[in-house]
Amino acid sequence: MERYFKRKSPELAQPATNDFSRENINVPQSSSIPSMPKLIDLNQLPSDPHDRKRILDCHPNQRDEIRRAYILRGPCRPEDVKLDKVFCLPCYLFNDQVRTQVGSDAFVSEGFGGWNKMQERLEAHIGKVGSVHNKAIKNCDALMRQHQSIVVALHKQSDITKNEYRIRLNASIDVSRYLLNGLLPFRGHDESEKSFHRGHFLELMKYTQNQNEGVRKVTLKNAPGNSQMVSPKIQKDICHCFAQEILKSILSEIGDHVFALLVDESSDVSKKEQMAIVLRYVDDTCGLVKERFVGLVHVKETSVLTLKSVDEWRGVFLQ
Repeated sequence: MERYFKRKSPELAQPATNDFSRENINVPQSSSIPSMPKLIDLNQLPSDPHDRKRILDCHPNQRDEIRRAYILRGPCRPEDVKLDKVFCLPCYLFNDQVRTQVGSDAFVSEGFGGWNKMQERLEAHIGKVGSVHNKAIKNCDALMRQHQSIVVALHKQSDITKNEYRIRLNASIDVSRYLLNGLLPFRGHDESEKSFHRGHFLELMKYTQNQNEGVRKVTLKNAPGNSQMVSPKIQKDICHCFAQEILKSILSEIGDHVFALLVDESSDVSKKEQMAIVLRYVDDTCGLVKERFVGLVHVKETSVLTLKSVDEWRGVFLQ
């Protein structure tokens, strides 16, 4: 390595570092962070062009409101007759969004007072189609026509889509509540379009659609294929939400009082072994003993040791 690089002496390297850090590095003792401009009362905006604050010096969240207020006021002649200068309102409002051209600041901040060359300078300031002045005028027109912009149209369309989604979701929730209160099954054996009875959920949803014109326009066939809110997964999610609300209500009734946990085996129609969990407690309001079923857990066998050692039933209360 020494054939290519010359070893630096430590005696010479240390003073150089100290001199550099002492002479060339100036660490400021106190740094002042620029504060955000304060909000301005739109009713107290100065109308005189000579007294106006630059748009860049205004609060970023209020600049469009200030621009709109000045556009509604229209042009204003300076109050000081001795000033006798010409200002450009569109260029003042949007001077920060367009690339400035030579001499454009004269009509924005200082004003132009060379009346002997006024016609020539005005024509040069207005320029061609792509000039700064014409771009500023287009920005003024776009600001006052925001209801016609694509962004506003998409925002309105988004609000309509959200409202339709809420209607479909509320309809599915109402149908699920009715079926759960009546202990009725949701699914049908044949849920195809040609079926005479597609199941209680879909049939009741169709009935709700026929009874309410607002629901009919946005549900089932009139809804997007990927957002109909009637799929089996959606039905299970809604039932799960109801179960959680019921469990919260039961636990709030028990509070800090004594309760008993009843666990026993219960097989379904398919002969699949399950463990049923029931809460037994005394209601303080009426003094009656209540038993509330809170969940089922699938198990391999139904022996006492198996039911006692199952950890999955704890998830019923931890969900």
